Amino acid sequence: MASDFVATVLLAESDAEVARAVLSYLADRRYSVEWVDDGEKAYNLLDSRLFDVLVSELNRPRVQGMRLMKLAKDRNPEVCIVFVIEKPDIELATEAMRAGAYDFQIKPVNLGKLEAVIQRGLEHQRLVYRQHELRRRLDEYYGLGSLVGNSRQMVKVYNAVRQAAPVATPVLIQGETGTGKDLIAQAIHNNSPRRDEPFVKVQCGGSSEQAVDAALFGYASGAGIPPTGQTGRIELADHGTLYLDEIGELNDRQQEKIAELVKRRKTTRLRSNKPVVVDVRVVGSVNSPLDWNAVNPGLAELLKATVIEVPALRDRREDIPLLVEHFVRITSEANNLPVAGLTRHAMDLLMRYDWPENVRELKNIVQGIVLAVRGVRRIDVNDVPDHIRRSASYGAEEIRLPVGVSMQEAEKAIIEETMKACGHNKEACAKTLGIGLRTLYRKLKQYDIR
Repeated sequence: MASDFVATVLLAESDAEVARAVLSYLADRRYSVEWVDDGEKAYNLLDSRLFDVLVSELNRPRVQGMRLMKLAKDRNPEVCIVFVIEKPDIELATEAMRAGAYDFQIKPVNLGKLEAVIQRGLEHQRLVYRQHELRRRLDEYYGLGSLVGNSRQMVKVYNAVRQAAPVATPVLIQGETGTGKDLIAQAIHNNSPRRDEPFVKVQCGGSSEQAVDAALFGYASGAGIPPTGQTGRIELADHGTLYLDEIGELNDRQQEKIAELVKRRKTTRLRSNKPVVVDVRVVGSVNSPLDWNAVNPGLAELLKATVIEVPALRDRREDIPLLVEHFVRITSEANNLPVAGLTRHAMDLLMRYDWPENVRELKNIVQGIVLAVRGVRRIDVNDVPDHIRRSASYGAEEIRLPVGVSMQEAEKAIIEETMKACGHNKEACAKTLGIGLRTLYRKLKQYDIR
């Protein structure tokens, strides 16, 4: 067993001699074993905490193994259950295995074989837990959890993803470069009935017509091609999702073939007339709104049904603090660094910048800052790249305040800046602020403004 893992075993055995032998053998091999001699005690323990392994009698007056198995599996679905039986109970033990038991042992117990069975059961648990953890991470990165933000625009995107995910109709995602269209496409797939099937992406722009043809449709066998031919991405996506990035860059012939693929669930390899049956859900994306008059009518009809508009980051600035915190955390965790927060002024600076490359640019900038600071202190204005500091500077007559500032801090800042703009003329300042001169004098004294 791994040196940092101690498996917990519940032993339900009414025969004290058998129990002592099993207990001693497993304890010597660094298992943590809890022994009880009747079913009610075992039931109470199972109800109060989790066990990795249950070794139990199956059919004894004081131990009802099937009842224990049901509770153990309710608490831990992957628990390794091994029943200890007498020969007359073999038929019942076979039934127990059909119901979820891992194995059974006929008395007298072969202790070496018992541990080997437990080891196989524990390895199965580890594999299942690793799969669950992988799925959790995928869901965090590609599921709705990857779409960070609580602005009105993003709530609209979340709702659109939830509505689109359960059905198989095509989806078009529209948004500027860097807004997260790939994540939205993957979120649709991961929240759909096809989530355990392939998610296959094809970049439709930036390549020649021939290269896109080969990527999408593949080739039948022939000169220079393997005997089995070359499988296209459409076939690779069978039963899953085909994500066509920059779908508007496909030529009319290619668009027509995609429309036929959706309608007839068939594709044809290049250099072949033999159709291949495939079942794919098509999701497309574009960086700017499609000119529907320039799209193949058959494909346009399909894509118009569900269009998800992804907002630019500058149009949902209120989400920037959440995104920054998210990127700080995941970058710090990925590089085993302490999680460093941001000063208010640094966050304010990031919120003022227009982010022409959207969330992708924000992520890259934050990652660079985190790796430079290394978590030894809070991230401040001087850690932000120069081009952002220059672009985010205020106009001479503009006052902006960071989110979360108190009313007193805001009032003090407004009075200070207005006094400067008025050349420290108190009458002009009071008039500009719309307050009485006496009130202004009181505020100047309160905030120690000179």
